[in-house]
Amino acid sequence: MGDVLAGFHAVWEFDTDSVLIRFERGIRRPKLFQALGERRVPYEALRSVELSPGRRGTVVLRALPRPGADPLMEAADGQLKDDLDPYRLVLPADRGTLAEYYRDELRAVLGPAAALPADEHLVAAPEPPLTFKAYDGKASFDGSSVAFRWFWTGASSAKWKCGDQHFSVGELSGVEWRSPEGGAGVLSGNGYLRLVERDARDARPGEADQDPASVVFGLGYGPVHESLPFAASVLQAVRTAAPGAGPAPGRPVRTRTDERRDPADIADRIRQLGELHTAGLLTDAEFTSKKAELLAEL
Repeated sequence: MGDVLAGFHAVWEFDTDSVLIRFERGIRRPKLFQALGERRVPYEALRSVELSPGRRGTVVLRALPRPGADPLMEAADGQLKDDLDPYRLVLPADRGTLAEYYRDELRAVLGPAAALPADEHLVAAPEPPLTFKAYDGKASFDGSSVAFRWFWTGASSAKWKCGDQHFSVGELSGVEWRSPEGGAGVLSGNGYLRLVERDARDARPGEADQDPASVVFGLGYGPVHESLPFAASVLQAVRTAAPGAGPAPGRPVRTRTDERRDPADIADRIRQLGELHTAGLLTDAEFTSKKAELLAEL
């Protein structure tokens, strides 16, 4: 089409085979859009295009991706609020006729495959390396493996005893992300990212705060704009991993990393313990016991 359609927070640039969605700068722009920057969406990734009245004198042009075409939307699993949907373009109502024209133009380029789930991801996820701080640990992804490094002040005793976790992409079959902002039956403030392990022995891993393959977060830790792009990037890597890259049958997939043996890391953890002790949040016995445990890891 070669045209540009500008709305609130985003601009759609139409090409012959795709639309480039650029998220504009602005104080009121959702942080998720800021994190995404821009996304190129091939027309073959779309299922449908809708136009509907919006709030406060606006109209909404919305593209609907095919199931399985976009790792971001697959990870979100219907939990994003309307204001965070990257496929919605909000326009002034007086541009309704123009929006209707582009809706029809987009519908015209959708082929018969639009009604079917996509066999592979057609929209790129954010590029690694990616990191974010959850309530109970720090998650990092370098493109080939995911690491969870636990925070002593937030991690459950079950996670702390298991140690920091490291998962290669080949060990995983997917991800499960729950929004800390609520939606789709999820209570606000109870978010988590769980790595679904290939050939895991335990088919029912239990609560996320007890599962070493999960990190938990609320509104202040691991917000949507950090944790969702992370989940999408991991999911895309899992989907494109070579078949047979996982561990041998029956082999435990959770491994403890050597991160905790880093002297600088140990010193930092002891300093945090000292601050808690000084603040009266740890008894003398608790501080001495935990400090001894950390020193033993050197």
